[in-house]
Amino acid sequence: MNGIFQSKHFKLEKLRANVYAAIAKEGGGAAANAGFVDLGEKVIVFDTFNTQQASQDLKHLAESITNHPVTWVINSHWHGDHIRGNQTFKDRIIISSESTYTKMKDIYPSRIAAQKNDIDGLTNYIQSLKDHFIQNTETQLQYQINFLSELKSSLPTLELSLPNQTFIDEITFHGQKQSATLFTLGGGHSLCDAMLYIPDEKVIFMGDLLFVNCHPTFFEETDLAHWINILKKVDFMEFDVAVPGHGSAGTKEDILKVIHYISDLTALVREGHPIEEIKIPAKYSNWGSSEVFQQNIKIVEALLNKGTSIM
Repeated sequence: MNGIFQSKHFKLEKLRANVYAAIAKEGGGAAANAGFVDLGEKVIVFDTFNTQQASQDLKHLAESITNHPVTWVINSHWHGDHIRGNQTFKDRIIISSESTYTKMKDIYPSRIAAQKNDIDGLTNYIQSLKDHFIQNTETQLQYQINFLSELKSSLPTLELSLPNQTFIDEITFHGQKQSATLFTLGGGHSLCDAMLYIPDEKVIFMGDLLFVNCHPTFFEETDLAHWINILKKVDFMEFDVAVPGHGSAGTKEDILKVIHYISDLTALVREGHPIEEIKIPAKYSNWGSSEVFQQNIKIVEALLNKGTSIM
């Protein structure tokens, strides 16, 4: 891919002639997936990773492969692993939903300032993990050390670059080769989740509405019922490849797996067993990010205790 250039942060996958997915590598500075689309002299980047060093590699590859500068940059939602690389593209058009923009503007100035002010604390924590690694050489621990080291490297020069254009429901981009539509059906995983659909290529970028062969993350803001409804609506669209926020590129089958996952966890909690005793179901035992399972169970329990309808 592009000669000998390889990023330590992600693996670039050519999905179609003009569509590329950037799949995050464990322990790198990406933390989540991204990608880019060449519409014909107009290039869209979808999400910007967790660090500027990862997004710089993405920009380099996007512009080298397409032979065109990046025109538009999309933030699928407000979570840091999808927007903290924005500064690499601060002179381009960065687009998000109105809700995502507002959340970023409210949350990140203080959050980034606090992290910059505690680099020494992060340094000490990384060292404690390295000391533990001497006794316990688990691969996942090494990934965590590498990931936090990338985060530390990003902090001294990290700047918050907010979207400079917003949309409410849908916006379509046109190029000489094809068009692409950015749209949102509201919030599922986050307060508001946006997707990019390239109809001619039958590809959709779904952000964190889709996780492939890894546990999706639930948060207090997550609307599980609406998440399921969104996925059901997307399933009716015409596409062959779905790029998730985490995991490898998937298909419609993977969308159904996330629906089943939410349903299965809801059913487990409704059985009434103490949540700390609930084990990962066998069909998800080989999925990545198993550490978030207990958090997900707690979120489901809290929602049900509030009387929230999930299914």
